[in-house]
Amino acid sequence: MTDNAPRRTVLTAALAVAAAAATASTADAAPAPAGAAAPHAAPHAAPRHGGSQPVPDDAPVDYHGWTSYPDWLFGVHKGTLPVPGRRAGVRIARATGTLDYTDPHTGTTATWESATWTSPVRRVPHPASELIASWNADTPAGTWIQIELLGTYTDGTATPAYVMGRWTAGDGPEDIRRTSVDDQTDGKSSIWTDTFSIDDASAGPLLASYRLRLTLLRKPGSHATPTVWRLGAMASNIPDRYTVPTSVPGAGAGVELSVPRYSQNIHKGQYPEYDNGGEAWCSPTSSTMVIEYWGRGPSAADLAWVDPSYADPQVDQGARYTYDYQYEGCGNWPFNAAYAATYPDLQGVVTRLHSLDDAERLIKAGIPVITSQSFLVSELDGAGYGTSGHLMCIAGFTAEGDVVANDPASSSDDAVRNVYKRGQFETIWLRTKRINASGGVSGGSGGVCYLYFPAQPSPAQRRALASVGVI
Repeated sequence: MTDNAPRRTVLTAALAVAAAAATASTADAAPAPAGAAAPHAAPHAAPRHGGSQPVPDDAPVDYHGWTSYPDWLFGVHKGTLPVPGRRAGVRIARATGTLDYTDPHTGTTATWESATWTSPVRRVPHPASELIASWNADTPAGTWIQIELLGTYTDGTATPAYVMGRWTAGDGPEDIRRTSVDDQTDGKSSIWTDTFSIDDASAGPLLASYRLRLTLLRKPGSHATPTVWRLGAMASNIPDRYTVPTSVPGAGAGVELSVPRYSQNIHKGQYPEYDNGGEAWCSPTSSTMVIEYWGRGPSAADLAWVDPSYADPQVDQGARYTYDYQYEGCGNWPFNAAYAATYPDLQGVVTRLHSLDDAERLIKAGIPVITSQSFLVSELDGAGYGTSGHLMCIAGFTAEGDVVANDPASSSDDAVRNVYKRGQFETIWLRTKRINASGGVSGGSGGVCYLYFPAQPSPAQRRALASVGVI
């Protein structure tokens, strides 16, 4: 495997320079599973020790979501309607505007009618240097949604209306191509594919508060409408760290979940139009594992487009429908969470955790954790590769507290289960800075993870999610 995510690597280096870091390098080691880490030098979170008791938090993380019927009643509605029920949401009641949109990936210009919902102001408990939005929505053919960040800095000035994503579940002739938006900056902050980031967190103003504006779009005269069930954002301010202390094994020690095991590598060369093929599919492969853990997945009809000689066609499906046409990859974090939520009664969020102690509480409640990390071959015993960005799934913990990981960068499905040392795994996942193979400085994800869970979690699952700030 080789790292075939050059755009993401270039963006990582650019942000590292903006943060006064040293030059980044992609030559971590070979082979490298490609294209999973988000395109920024993300900060990381401080660990917690000793079961569920937190230590003082010098690495604040605030996830806030709008998901209940009372949530959707508030904010500013312009043509949108809150929808009650088992899975409350917001949808178009009447169009209040139109948008002429030229799809940069097809060249097609079309007129769309729209309605908007703008969230109440979310004041961040601690000013943030980064923010990642995520959403769950149903987008029938010929509909799509746009998510914008409307922020306020600690100096009282406003951010631009930053586009955090243009999303549709499909890619048919009636649909736009789902996309991130490049080249968004105001000299204080920038958007790096899926992440809002302060350009210089040590000197510049931070993010004090934000609103999310949701635009729902459809073909003029259509009665179809997107329905959005969850909209949220994770805002954080994680200090630069190269190492983290190892947390003490706790609630999840000795618990292993029956998460299906899929290798990305057996898909090498398949459908290169989606991020150069399976060797780069760690993110959708990990997502597929967890979607199937919850008993969901594409139907036979959904998979009819896949070559019948290919094993595990659901992984090809995941790659196709998480693909970001601007980033030219399948590793867009919120696009993966949104894809998971297209399956019945599943939710998906992107957030950050503080330590493996957080992950243990989720595992004990039956919730797998998909993590993003970067490392040299020497930094993770047993992996046998290094990477500038890779996703894998924490499926459990040994009795000693080491990590049982379903690592898609494996030679076969049977080889996907791996046990990695707790301290090594915690460091490569939670750090924000690392020394790469060329001796320069590269970024780390800072504890980023995807969490997929039922639309109606059990009481134990609700408690575990609430303990990591997801409600």
